[in-house]
Amino acid sequence: MEDVTVIGGGLAGSEAAWQAAERGARVRLYEMRPGRTTGAHRTGNLAELVCSNSLKSDQPHTAPRLLKDELRAGGSLLVRLANQAAVPAGGALAVDREQFSEMVTAEISLHPNIELVREEATGIDPARITVVAAGPLASHDLTDSIAELTGSSSLYFFDAISPVVDGETINFEIAFRASRYGKGGDDYVNCPMNREEYDLFYEALMAAETVKPHDGMEDEAKFFEGCLPIEELARRGRDTLRFGPMKPVGLIDPRTGRESWACVQLRLENLMADAYNIVGFQCHIKYGEQQRVLRMIPGLENAEFFRFGQMHRNTYICSPRLLSDTLQMKKHPRVLFAGQISGIEGYTEAMATGMIAGINAGRLAQGKAPIAPPRESATGSLIHYLSHADPDRFQPANTTFALLPQLEPELRKRTKRKADRHRILVDRGLDQFVTWLAESGEQVVSSLQFPVSSL
Repeated sequence: MEDVTVIGGGLAGSEAAWQAAERGARVRLYEMRPGRTTGAHRTGNLAELVCSNSLKSDQPHTAPRLLKDELRAGGSLLVRLANQAAVPAGGALAVDREQFSEMVTAEISLHPNIELVREEATGIDPARITVVAAGPLASHDLTDSIAELTGSSSLYFFDAISPVVDGETINFEIAFRASRYGKGGDDYVNCPMNREEYDLFYEALMAAETVKPHDGMEDEAKFFEGCLPIEELARRGRDTLRFGPMKPVGLIDPRTGRESWACVQLRLENLMADAYNIVGFQCHIKYGEQQRVLRMIPGLENAEFFRFGQMHRNTYICSPRLLSDTLQMKKHPRVLFAGQISGIEGYTEAMATGMIAGINAGRLAQGKAPIAPPRESATGSLIHYLSHADPDRFQPANTTFALLPQLEPELRKRTKRKADRHRILVDRGLDQFVTWLAESGEQVVSSLQFPVSSL
């Protein structure tokens, strides 16, 4: 049995280390924090969430739920712990981020086959079985090594972190608790705006002074479309925010009995219900300016902030040129990539690629052939995108129904309702994933959340 090296103790790296170790491999997991931080992380814990605390929808027959159910089937450590650290979030799976990362750190540290090395990994030996899961904030030395290994300069784009509000300072004479269209209870706090309030807020946001980019972040044109800074969205038009993160549709202001002109939503951050992040308000405005502008939101006029929004550098490789559908490098098949550095976006997506990279690293250590998840599954579709997208137009992607293979024309013709088509895609995807695990000789972790056809 060969040893496995995992670089990066984020979501993907932690999951990869666990999966390889569960297959008997001796794993050395490198994490440079807390000795060297990233500027976005605040602790030295593994699997620290630095943006939202939500793992997206956990509603049946949705693409994000399918991905989570596949992780559950594969015995994912991180999804199991996420369920244990869950906080109310309507139909989403959100976690108490501190509790979650502490639990992951404890589980990884206690695993007999994992050695947690608190050092910066600066090089990659292509002769050793290695999972590179350094995340979007890889150190400059490691990024240089990746560029050397891949034969080209690493790409990068920009991501942003949402502000977090002290729940005790929210004015509930204005703000109200509700979920959109009344679905999922009242887990969100909503701050309604009339037209005049919105116009004043918009003008202040447009005039707010932004942070000058740090070293290595000069090219501010490279934003990921799925996580644009709030001020960048605002520049695209006066009403862009009202049809985006400040959409009031489905939220009835109890003071007026109708929808507002615009509405800001806040989502619970932890089990103590004392911290809320402002949904969709990732930004890179100077802290003093952020406080001034955000306090113009009705209900937040006296808000105190646990954390302000910030900008950070995200690094990723051009996976279609470099990776196979097993997440191995084509030229260096003993090196695998997982997580955001592979070109995916999203917490659950990082866990899923970490799971597959860890499974395959463990198989390589055992002398077995790596395996690729089925195209019909959410995990397989995500990895298929990484390995088959147009390399000249490659951008990070989340799991969506658009990535899944569509229904056959005749079946699609007979299935008129989109909800019914989604149900078929989800049931088929999970069934294929569970069958693939079993036929590959991998353990299937049963769950009542699987469709009957998958058991």
